[in-house]
Amino acid sequence: MSYLTESLKIEILMMIGYGDRARTQCEVVRLFRETHPDLPPLNQGTISKIEAQYREMGHVGKVPSKRQAVVDDDTKLKLLLALEENPLQPVNWPVIFN
Repeated sequence: MSYLTESLKIEILMMIGYGDRARTQCEVVRLFRETHPDLPPLNQGTISKIEAQYREMGHVGKVPSKRQAVVDDDTKLKLLLALEENPLQPVNWPVIFN
């Protein structure tokens, strides 16, 4: 699915249609293959993912990855010291991380 640009994903959504004019995923697969014979064929799962992303997020652009932030040892130490000094007081995050 990485070859699908945002504009191709929008085109797929337009091929799906809306309401009583909606096509099935099988019909969209066929129509996409006819419209873009030079591209690899789609499968119904890809169409389902595109449609689900649009319904959930309101766009078909790239979705940011869910990587965890890397925290170095110095920052961890500052955090632990701040929590040890005042365990019930809210931590001033900008001071710790700057």
